[in-house]
Amino acid sequence: MKILDIVERAVPIRSSIRNAYIDFSKMTASAVAIVTDVIRDGRRVVGYGFNSNGRYAPSGLLHERFIPRLLEADPQSILTEDGSNFDPFRIWDVLMTGEKPGGHGERSVAVGVLDMAIWDAVAKIEGKPLYQLLADRYRNGQADDKVFIYAAGGYYQPGKDLRALQDEMKGYLDLGYSVVKMKIGGDTLAEDLRRIEAVLKVVPSGRSLAVDANGRFDLETALAYAEALEPYDLFWYEEAGDPLDYELQATLSKHYHKPMATGENLFSMQDVRNLVRYGGMNPETDYLQFDCALSYGLVEYMRTLDMLKDYGWSSRRCIPHGGHQMSLNIAAGLGLGGNESYPGVFQPFGGFADHHKVVDGYVTLPDTPGIGFEEKANLIALLRTIAE
Repeated sequence: MKILDIVERAVPIRSSIRNAYIDFSKMTASAVAIVTDVIRDGRRVVGYGFNSNGRYAPSGLLHERFIPRLLEADPQSILTEDGSNFDPFRIWDVLMTGEKPGGHGERSVAVGVLDMAIWDAVAKIEGKPLYQLLADRYRNGQADDKVFIYAAGGYYQPGKDLRALQDEMKGYLDLGYSVVKMKIGGDTLAEDLRRIEAVLKVVPSGRSLAVDANGRFDLETALAYAEALEPYDLFWYEEAGDPLDYELQATLSKHYHKPMATGENLFSMQDVRNLVRYGGMNPETDYLQFDCALSYGLVEYMRTLDMLKDYGWSSRRCIPHGGHQMSLNIAAGLGLGGNESYPGVFQPFGGFADHHKVVDGYVTLPDTPGIGFEEKANLIALLRTIAE
């Protein structure tokens, strides 16, 4: 059993939308195909992976360090003990050979892309959907039969007025979502409050709306928003300040008494551990959003979940960023609290299987072996061009 080739392509994500920090007009993502010598159902097994939106394609890191390391490894050293499949944990160790601790940055994104593709291949070789493989290995076979998802949107966009924002959010509710999310911090507090109140007129209650500042605020601004937001009783107030400013988060937690969320820009178990140690987050009410595709992959994600358990956090408080099928499989297989969804943006990477509709805020998963990319037509069409 061998890896024959690894192919990467940087794919543009061209969009006029913006959040409080960046626009996506020049954003890219790495898409990767890991080609194996294994044949299943008459077709060569190829594992696919990509990185989530918001981080540029780590093409240089992949081609200079991580892909060569994996291709140069002894084929036996990356297999399970019985040689029946690839071992993602051994592969992770190969990828990180020669890498010093700390400085996670974009390195974690490159490893996350390859890790996703490896797990896709592993599940295909075993003939199981990834969520069931994870449940069988780590949860006594009990996978969730559906996963809570929320619709992320509400971006700033040229010409987008309050009516257009309301129509967008009503559209998500019509698709079956029960919770929607919008951006804040890209305008004045007064204007953001007008936007929030416009959305609250078309959703059932404040508990149907989350807001996301994308780390834009200093402490004074974060507190001003907190005071204004608290009466709305929102689903959550997300990433008010810089993701590594744990003191800001801890101070904010003393003043804002409704649910908060953060973590999408924390890229290692150690960073998440510092957040739960020093960030003042409440394991009973708050949510953690780290994204395996940006943070060294599922191997590191499982280490993070083990650490969280030691600090009194349930996996159900984890609702990953990214809106992709990899996190959806992890949520179903390992018992997370849900997953983000991008029904209107970041195509073809965002979204789930084509024929699995959202019902009352939940979605089911296909029983296709692997992550299930083959059940999303526009995405698998792109991914296959990379491998073939």
